This record gives sequence, structure tokens and C-alpha cells, in this order.
Amino acid sequence: MSTSAAAEAEAEAEAPDLVCELDSVQGIVDALTSVRWKRYQDALVELSEHGIVIIVEETSCLQAKVYLQRELFVKYEYGARGRPRFGMSLGLFVDCLNTFSVPGKSNILELRYPGPDMQLLLRSVDSPNACIYAQIRTRIPETISWDYNFEPTGATPLTFTVKSAALKEAIDDLEWPGSSIQIKLQPTPPSVIFRAEGHGDLQIEFNYYANMDLLIAFSCDRPISHRYKYKFLRATTSNIPASVLKDNRGSKFTMGRGGLLKVQHLVSVSKPSSIPHIESAGYQQPSRIAYIEFFVKPHVQEDDEEEEEEQVNVVNDSQ
Repeated sequence: MSTSAAAEAEAEAEAPDLVCELDSVQGIVDALTSVRWKRYQDALVELSEHGIVIIVEETSCLQAKVYLQRELFVKYEYGARGRPRFGMSLGLFVDCLNTFSVPGKSNILELRYPGPDMQLLLRSVDSPNACIYAQIRTRIPETISWDYNFEPTGATPLTFTVKSAALKEAIDDLEWPGSSIQIKLQPTPPSVIFRAEGHGDLQIEFNYYANMDLLIAFSCDRPISHRYKYKFLRATTSNIPASVLKDNRGSKFTMGRGGLLKVQHLVSVSKPSSIPHIESAGYQQPSRIAYIEFFVKPHVQEDDEEEEEEQVNVVNDSQ
């Protein structure tokens, strides 16, 4: 191997997997905070040529993903082979980003991975008087994130979209009964029903024709219902950013095969000093939006489990 070829190979080996810059730190903080449902929380970070995905999970029953597409960054230089993954503390990452966020001011933040000891490096690059620098220790993920493999239930999607502020208020109100939450969709009349039973009975109904200002989209061709643990359902809305509630965007629910529930939010990542472009339909340019997805497994009632166990015992006894 020639000297020049060896030098090129060494330089390639030392080159970082990713160097990127963003001009809306607060928007990224809002997006990540929306999936921070407890104080101590680990996150899995996946890098690719298309952007960054942050994944968090809870006891294999709840998963959330934050998609930061490369269009959100003012600079995105990807040099890795494959898709590097690493683990880190979500809370530490959010708190660190907050130190770079200046309210009402657009500032450029550089992220670089990996550092000399596999750290995630953060650095402000547009301040003439000072440079803020931070590094976050990363680790090899203990387990590979579980693939929820969301599949539709049929030709007609079972989905509805509710204004985010109304959705958060409804789910907050359902805390009182202290039980799992039943979500029921019915095509006639087209409506969505949230029902909680426990210390009491509380039902919240969104009728499509009567509440089109709140239930802004609905698709269902047959009655269907599933139950979900309240703490997992509440995690999908408990930290919706104030900017989303203020703009009153819609949050989309979709029921998949086996009752797997997908909840989607859109979080603005526009520059503080800029006026985002809003189309006539009220939607912002996709390139300045972070996509948030939650996946919630349905709750299996203990009564159903006991009944299945009794049936197994009966079969065994007969044998």
C-alpha cells in the first residue's frame, strides 16, 4: 500500500460517523421532551443518511420514536457505513441541549459522533464571544430495540385524528377512575369513545358530525374496541409541547393488528426568529417538522387470562 493510500485509509478510519448542525435547539428539546415520561430514562439513538431516530421503551409495552430528518439540519455530513447505534440517558441529553437554547434567539449547535472515547460531542459554533462545549458518554445498547411491526387490520384503516389540546384534556380527565382505558370506534354514528372504569365510570365521546372541529378526521368500517393501561396511554400525551397545544394541531390514532395502537404527533422545529411557512390547509412545511410516534400494546384483562387458564386445566383434566 502506498503512503498516500495508507494516509487516506487512516483519515477515513478517524473520520466521525456524523457531523451535523441545527439552528432550532428548542424545537429539538420540545420533540425529545414529548417522549420523556419519567425522570430516569435510557434512549437508543440510531444514525443514518436519512437522519437521526431516538427510541425509548417501557417494559416492552410502550415504545416511542422521535424522527429527526436530515432536512431539519442546516448541515448533515454522514460518513458511517451501515447504521451506528448507541445508548445514552435521554434526560441528560435534553438537559444538555437546554444549556444551548436561548429563548427567542436562533443559535447554531454542532453535534459530532463519535468522540475519542465514543462520546457524543456538542458545541456552539456561532457565538463570537464564547463557545459552549459538552460531551455525553454513550454506551453499547444492552438489547436491540423491539420491532413493533405495526400492521393494518384490513383494507380500511382504523384511524382518527383529534385536536391535540382536546385529546390531552380528555386523557387527563380519565385518570380519576384509576383503571385501564377502553378506546372504541364505531362507524354508525361515526364516533370515538374513551371509557374508564375503576373507582367510578367515566366516558368521553367524540362524535364526528357533532365535533368536527375537534375530531377532524375519522376512518372506520366496523365497530372495534381495545383496552390500554392508563399510564401507558397517558405517556403519549402527558408531555405534548406547549407549542403544539397552542397551534392546536391534530394527533393521529391508528389501531393495528392485535390492537396495537399507534399515536402520532407533529412538533415544529422552525427557527425562533423566522416565521414558518403555513399552507392554506394549516399544515407546516414537512422539512421543519419532527415526527413523534408512540406504540402502545393492548391491555389483556386478568379475567380473560384466568378464563384461558381454566380452559387449559379442563383440557388437561380430560386428557
